[in-house]
Amino acid sequence: VQLQASGGGLVQAGGSLRVSCAASGRTFSSYGMGWFRQAPGKEREFVAHINWSGYRIYYADSVKGRFAISRDNAKNTVYLQMNSLKPEDTAVYTCAVVARPRTYYSSTYYYASMYDSWGQGTLVTVSS
Repeated sequence: VQLQASGGGLVQAGGSLRVSCAASGRTFSSYGMGWFRQAPGKEREFVAHINWSGYRIYYADSVKGRFAISRDNAKNTVYLQMNSLKPEDTAVYTCAVVARPRTYYSSTYYYASMYDSWGQGTLVTVSS
């Protein structure tokens, strides 16, 4: 599967940005998707997960209430709407697809090892 992330850029603190991830090469509607991010000098961290149907969604505590993950299975695309952005949200945001179709990752969605394909990432910079 190929994943192409887009939509990153420079935004002021308090602003909003939406990043997208287009998928190809797999039955998109059968797989859960996740967003991870990696800030300069830091380890990659989980941001959000959405299951194949869109009915189960999980967020990292650091973004809960500010970010929203969604998907459009007709367009093979997953989105991450980011609101009330903070300078500490500055990172490369990468989308990923889980390894198993139609599988609930209710206790493991935040493990990077549950995902077997990764996009190239898109840089989001939040200025103070």
